[in-house]
Amino acid sequence: MKISVERAVLLKAVGQAQSVVERRNTIPILANVLIEAEGSTVSFRATDLDIEVVDKAPAMVERAGATTVSAVTLHEIVRKLPDGAMVQLTDDGAAGRLTVEAGRSNFSLATLPKEDFPVMASSEYSANFSAPAPVLRRLFDKSKFAISTEETRYYLNGVYMHVSDAEGGKVLRCVATDGHRLARIDADLPKGAEDMPGVIVPRKTVGELRKLLDDDDMQIAVSVSETKVRFATPDITLTSKVIDGTFPDYTRVIPMGNTKKMEVDAAEFAKAVDRVATVSSERSRAVKLALAEDKLTLSVNAPDAGAAEEELIVAYGDEGMEIGFNAKYLLEIASQVDRENAVFMFDNAGQPVLMREGNDTSAVYVVMPMRV
Repeated sequence: MKISVERAVLLKAVGQAQSVVERRNTIPILANVLIEAEGSTVSFRATDLDIEVVDKAPAMVERAGATTVSAVTLHEIVRKLPDGAMVQLTDDGAAGRLTVEAGRSNFSLATLPKEDFPVMASSEYSANFSAPAPVLRRLFDKSKFAISTEETRYYLNGVYMHVSDAEGGKVLRCVATDGHRLARIDADLPKGAEDMPGVIVPRKTVGELRKLLDDDDMQIAVSVSETKVRFATPDITLTSKVIDGTFPDYTRVIPMGNTKKMEVDAAEFAKAVDRVATVSSERSRAVKLALAEDKLTLSVNAPDAGAAEEELIVAYGDEGMEIGFNAKYLLEIASQVDRENAVFMFDNAGQPVLMREGNDTSAVYVVMPMRV
């Protein structure tokens, strides 16, 4: 194999591949990226056995072929090469070496046989559809903060993507929860997604997927089966196993009877919560919300560190009440609001609170209260 690739193109392709590679793996080949050159393209494939990413890039291919080399090392070399450099990759199969040349720089890297590289079995997908990148970005970005990190409840370690019923008909919905907070985000159902099985997309896949969704004009091809999910652009294909488990019935957690409504400027609210939480040192960081007519008082009382209080003008016309929350959860939810106003719906101090963005019901968040 002998190819020449422009540095920026190579860096992007290798960067996407190397981020999937597990740093601490016991199987040497999994630390490598599979480089395959044919025609006028070169593809870089990396996997951790749960996720596989394939990134194609244009190249001048003098001699077609394939080899595997350390993903992290190759990425570091390309990153440190000067901008605009032409990078030449030459594989010497007999010596088990890949030569990387650019200008006056020359590197010789150890390779492993391409035959040893595990390629993810392609499965039959039961649903295939495409969706604009901004739509998928919103679905995953707004829900991922609520993914659980508790390994014992593995079925909560991802975003549940499924078809559901909403007021205006069927929607594509993403839900994540860790038992303390919940995010439920809806988008119009894309054509072809009607029969999609509900799948739990793992946390790491959600993180990797984010890199595919930066281009606003891009259409993402999505394929879903009971065991796998695939997201593809013309250049990058990300395939992942889904979490083998049953996502709990989240609808039971979303309160329907909350009638006390508070409307507040989302940015001001987030800043105020952040300020009063400064004095609380312990991990719980409880913030008390005291509601009165058109006024919200946020307070923190940490006996060992001090106390803080801040008043906000809000739209609230119901009876006064006091309720406590974990400051971190409030901040994360308030930071999801793209519109100016956040609407909070309360019931009483012991019941979960519902939050949405203005009148928009396509994004709904739930937070459990805590005793203060």
